[in-house]
Amino acid sequence: MTLCPCQVSPTPNSLSQAIAYSDCCQPYHKGLKKAETAERLMRTRYSAFVKVLPEYIVTTTLPVQQSLLDVAAIEDWAKQTPWAGLEIIQHTPKLGKRHAQVEFKAFYTIADGQQAAHHERSTFVKVKDEAHKETWYFLDPTVAMSVTQKQPCICGSGEKFKRCCGVYLA
Repeated sequence: MTLCPCQVSPTPNSLSQAIAYSDCCQPYHKGLKKAETAERLMRTRYSAFVKVLPEYIVTTTLPVQQSLLDVAAIEDWAKQTPWAGLEIIQHTPKLGKRHAQVEFKAFYTIADGQQAAHHERSTFVKVKDEAHKETWYFLDPTVAMSVTQKQPCICGSGEKFKRCCGVYLA
């Protein structure tokens, strides 16, 4: 059995279950399932970095931001980083109508064999498509976009940017 990367945690108090990759994140990576929560999306994205699946990272980022991502850089970072585990610190499933946050630490090994952590609080937004199906996406604060506070929101909610995703990209 190949353990799913999102279930590996170097911290003793974190979730560490023996769940196979094929039963955990792989169905999401293959497009057979969509993340039901922001935390599930965070876990699948971490596993995609470990498995070096840059296409998954792109397709789970807010659609308006996808073309602005550097796929080669994502792939290089994923390949060059010796990932060591994931710890979900806090999942806030409801920030307003359509946003959620996940605070996490993604552990990796540095040159001297010690572990370091990428500590982040990521924001996610639930978007409805034409068929009114909802999908969670990562809202990438590092993507440079020319957006005004009064324009319609980049997530397509119909609200003004400043009252929707602008709160989390500021």
